Amino acid sequence: MCIVLGPVCRRLGCKYARDEGALFLFPQQHLELKTMNVNSKAKGARYAFSGHESFPCKSLWLKKGYDFVVSGNDFNSPEAVIGLGVGKNMVASIRFWLKAFGITESDKKTWLGDYLFDEISGKDKYLEDIATLWLLHFNLVFSEEATLYKMFFCGVQRERSNFDREQVLTYVKLKMAEAGKATLYNENTVKKDVGVLLQNYCLPRKPQSNEDFSSLLIDLDLIRQNSEGKGYYFNVDGKRKVTKEVFLYGLLMLKEQEGDNTISFDTIQERVGLVFCMQDYETIEMLKLLANEYYQYFAYSDVAGIKQVQFIKELDVKHVLDNYYGTDI
Repeated sequence: MCIVLGPVCRRLGCKYARDEGALFLFPQQHLELKTMNVNSKAKGARYAFSGHESFPCKSLWLKKGYDFVVSGNDFNSPEAVIGLGVGKNMVASIRFWLKAFGITESDKKTWLGDYLFDEISGKDKYLEDIATLWLLHFNLVFSEEATLYKMFFCGVQRERSNFDREQVLTYVKLKMAEAGKATLYNENTVKKDVGVLLQNYCLPRKPQSNEDFSSLLIDLDLIRQNSEGKGYYFNVDGKRKVTKEVFLYGLLMLKEQEGDNTISFDTIQERVGLVFCMQDYETIEMLKLLANEYYQYFAYSDVAGIKQVQFIKELDVKHVLDNYYGTDI
């Protein structure tokens, strides 16, 4: 194990030192983790259940990785271990999470990376605002760079509020079989991916150190372990309220993907509402609130039981985010 000391981690406004351990996989394990990603591409469908090297995303990794990219560094260089101050497998993990969260694309910074992490103009460089975590969470699920996250929030959640790890594995296996990709399913790989997902979102039941609280998305409180410690549940009742501008960001991303100015409520709930663990009535209330505030751009209607959103005018997603973060630096 390689220990790197020194990073400062934020959690609910508090800062504390933490250790980061780099666990190096044996070659056969590494090969197994890569199998599903490569083979699925060859079959014409993309199922990515690996790439994170079994590490959840740590609180400071996105800023650290963004700065690394901006400085013109190469993740494939032997010097990357020194530049990022982590072990070799963690370098690969940081690279994976940067892409999965939409901070980089092909190892180049994106507009969102600049928007959040630029040293001068970045809106939330050190991820101190809960809205930024909601934004990153939406990107992770919506982008499908990490297949499990959409299956989990938009699929498993639709079928059950309580679950255990085996039920998630069964769901993934079933969906891949329905898509004609059953031969690509690797239970060990998906099992590790489920473990990482839970580490990303769920407070540890028996934490061993502050490191156990350092995962980026824990503060969203979307997944909790049950009192018996044998299963989990989606925290749809006690969660923090989603920032309305981040929800609208998600709606605009959906509009761009759908390529249509009219989107049904069912599509919005399945592709955006469930991402935020929102129940139907919560999504409807959010759409009404946003339609009232952005009435020049879109309208929400419920006629004869047909609920939908109709976009009237183009709305720039950066303008929406500026309405939350502000334009002054």
